[in-house]
Amino acid sequence: MKIAYPICCGVDVHKTFFVATLIISEGIEAKYKKRRFSTFNKQILAFKAWLLENNCRDVCMESTGKYWVPVFNLLEDSINVTIANPKWVRTIKCRKDDEKDSKWIGDLFRIGLVPGSFIPNKDVRILREYTRYRFKLVSCKSSEKNRYQNVFTVCNVALDAVVSDMFGKSASSITDYIVHSDTFDPKHCISLLKRSLKSKADEVVESIEGFQMTDSQKERAKMVRAHYDYLVSQIEKLDNAIVKIAEPFEHSINLLCTIPGIKRASAISVLSEIGDDMSQFDSSKRLCCWAGLTPGNNQSAGKKKSVKITRAGVYLKPALVEIAHAAVKSKEAPYYRLKYERLYKRRGKKRAIIAIARMILTAIFHILSTGEIWNPVDLNQVDMPPELHEKEVRKSLRRALNLLVAHGIILPDAIQISE
Repeated sequence: MKIAYPICCGVDVHKTFFVATLIISEGIEAKYKKRRFSTFNKQILAFKAWLLENNCRDVCMESTGKYWVPVFNLLEDSINVTIANPKWVRTIKCRKDDEKDSKWIGDLFRIGLVPGSFIPNKDVRILREYTRYRFKLVSCKSSEKNRYQNVFTVCNVALDAVVSDMFGKSASSITDYIVHSDTFDPKHCISLLKRSLKSKADEVVESIEGFQMTDSQKERAKMVRAHYDYLVSQIEKLDNAIVKIAEPFEHSINLLCTIPGIKRASAISVLSEIGDDMSQFDSSKRLCCWAGLTPGNNQSAGKKKSVKITRAGVYLKPALVEIAHAAVKSKEAPYYRLKYERLYKRRGKKRAIIAIARMILTAIFHILSTGEIWNPVDLNQVDMPPELHEKEVRKSLRRALNLLVAHGIILPDAIQISE
């Protein structure tokens, strides 16, 4: 096989140490040099100096979790580092240890059999850390909302069956009154209702009367609510920090906001995952595959098995699906809504929304590649203004009339088309 990297290094990274195998090709044969380093900064810099002494500029690393990050941080400025997915460099059974792993990684990388993982630049990685942390906090906040609601459900308070939001102003006032009061006064409860909920005053009182809540349960409810309020405040602080970090990407954010369904927060989430440099991906198809929006390919002996989408894009895919749901509900720009309505009748709503998410990601790829605003080529065909639609109809009628006259089916003056 053709040698892609005459001088390269395979690295197997662990928590406290990593093993490196330097490979120097001399014709068909290869010379191997193995060394072991700790993951402390001084040792990583010694490893970097060792590579440069041997004129090695290409390194392939495989690791579990985030252990590769400290090594990558100190090497990326002067060495081309490829991060390998463990499934692509899995070694042969019964021939596995740390030294053999690094040698196997280097051998595969030397002949170009290891596809590299996408690693964005440091600014994007820092933004990604913030957006992913926000994703976790929002998930935790949703869990606390459900937990707070369950506190009242197990205490015979069916308020959630009457109000649409347990954390609205009226519902929050009532739940705070229940938790902090030893008695229940229906008149005071009704006085806490606001706006449209006043018309449901009798239902609200009926859903609460007869509840049973001990002091211990009230104390737990206070704890859950305090944690929820803390998470809300932390998310607000995080949003302010994300706005400052995302300032260098302002131009790309404004471009993405031209797509229906994408707001500023969604644009920042997408950019934090894929960056603004699309040269990392060969095409939009490759990007969609990396995001987990491509059907699987599992066919053997003429039988096609499961073609479900892959599990990739743990953070990017939910963001794109959320954008797709917003896009198909947009009334101002019904482009994706019309496409969704055509798709879900044939393929179902879930497949249709995944298809819309892939369309949006494809549009994002081309927008960031060309620097142009969202303007699909079939926009006028899908979402055609009434004036243009009438013009196209008259044009089609004239073409049909000319065709009939050319074949002698009707006389030239037999039919007149009004302008």
